[in-house]
Amino acid sequence: MVSEREPHVAVIGTGYWGRNLVRNFYGLGGLRTICDTQSATLSSLLAQYPGVRGAAQPADVLTDPDIRGVVVATPAETHGRLVREALLAGKDVFVEKPLCLSAAEGRSLAALAREKSRVLMVGHLLWYHPVVRALKERIDGGDLGKILYIYSNRLNLGKLRREENVLWSFAPHDISLILGLLGETPDRVQTQGGNYLHQKVADVTVSTLRFPSGVRAHLFVSWLHPIKEQKLVVVGEKKMAVFDDTASWPEKLKLYAHTIEWPGNVPVAHRADAEKVPVEEAEPLRLECARFLECIETRTPPPTDGDEGVRVLAVLNACQRALETGEAADLEKVSDAPPTDWFAHETAVIDDDVTIGEGARIWHFSHVMPGSRIGRKCNIGQNVVVGPRAVVGDGCKIQNNVSLYEGVILEDDVFCGPSMVFTNVYNPRAFIRRMAELRPTLVKKGATIGANATIVCGHVLGAYCLVGAGAVVTTDVLDHALMVGNPAKRKGWVCACGVRLGSDLICPSCAAKYREGPSGLEAIGPAAPSSSI
Repeated sequence: MVSEREPHVAVIGTGYWGRNLVRNFYGLGGLRTICDTQSATLSSLLAQYPGVRGAAQPADVLTDPDIRGVVVATPAETHGRLVREALLAGKDVFVEKPLCLSAAEGRSLAALAREKSRVLMVGHLLWYHPVVRALKERIDGGDLGKILYIYSNRLNLGKLRREENVLWSFAPHDISLILGLLGETPDRVQTQGGNYLHQKVADVTVSTLRFPSGVRAHLFVSWLHPIKEQKLVVVGEKKMAVFDDTASWPEKLKLYAHTIEWPGNVPVAHRADAEKVPVEEAEPLRLECARFLECIETRTPPPTDGDEGVRVLAVLNACQRALETGEAADLEKVSDAPPTDWFAHETAVIDDDVTIGEGARIWHFSHVMPGSRIGRKCNIGQNVVVGPRAVVGDGCKIQNNVSLYEGVILEDDVFCGPSMVFTNVYNPRAFIRRMAELRPTLVKKGATIGANATIVCGHVLGAYCLVGAGAVVTTDVLDHALMVGNPAKRKGWVCACGVRLGSDLICPSCAAKYREGPSGLEAIGPAAPSSSI
């Protein structure tokens, strides 16, 4: 039966788990809108849940003043963007795990939620499980004594993914649980795995977490297992606890008062009978959804808030690094203090493993991806993407809506006009991966690329060249060349100061003199102006 609560929540995404969220929020009387881009899916759900509105795009949800809470149940790679947009629209947010894909972006989202006084809740479901709450009470109460060791198995056959590996698909819940039970974060992790169905997607991983207190934990996750198993074992000095989520309710949580004695300096184990812990049965997801509605009404933070989500992401990122390198990974020590020598707007996302030079400015909704370098005193406009592994020299200005992909290198003092386009694959297909065929693009010092121009990959744009607005560059460009048209052709020469040169190759503005050479123009008069750095 639907309660009398005023519906004010929208669910974005109605895949396997999104439908469960729809069902529970509807049952709790909180569901106002279902959002899905697939019209047939949306129509079917609206017929199943009478009285609920439909939305074809997230923007329809974010602009609806009657919606107070947004539930994000879309693919993981979209989480960060949708959460940010919802928070900026003044909505409270419940996002399925993971919060996003990097700890740096997660910290930005958590900070934004605090600034906007919005609820940010991450779907780490186990913390709303009655058995977990009962286990936590017994650990905190000292029933188990000092915790020595934890291990967790989350195994199944199926729920195979291609957009994420099994570590990101299965492990967030267990990582969240272990961190919360221990009340600390590991300082080092090791992860090994196997890719059996696809060469770039791990199907099985085993992770070991080392905590400063001396506790160790391991997580075994797999979607290539013959039976379903979801089991957590906590080993304490006094008792051991087993949480088996696949067992029936009376059997889900058991305590074992096993003891070890050392007669004659030889360890001897003494087994004790299992103690069943009575826990009232309830659906964890329904409790989780109810908690989000409560947080909206009372403005109280959930146990799985943005900061908790960031802690889980930090461990996931470290496990992923260890999986890729085959070596143990330390968790990154990140200061909460803002950078003192460069500026990024609160809506910008700065990933880990980037270098940003002194005096750089990065504006609204821009994203600097791993492995990228931005030089000193650069100005990065709104909605700019840099990377991964792109290079921007000192003193560059990149206007709004520009993407610098891997393979793009800008030397110093380059200007990229609004909405101009770089490419890095010559013959792309959506269904063929060609990242190994990247063709690099080098833009040399002082070059200018006009608004809406397109630079086809694999070419060099010469120093101080000027590519006109809307031009399509399909060849190398000479130093100081003026390029216009589609395909772009040289229509003259320009000075380093940007003024078009006459036939005498003397600048009418700054009097700089040039002569033609094999790579374009060469200065023979006053030196070209240097960067303002």
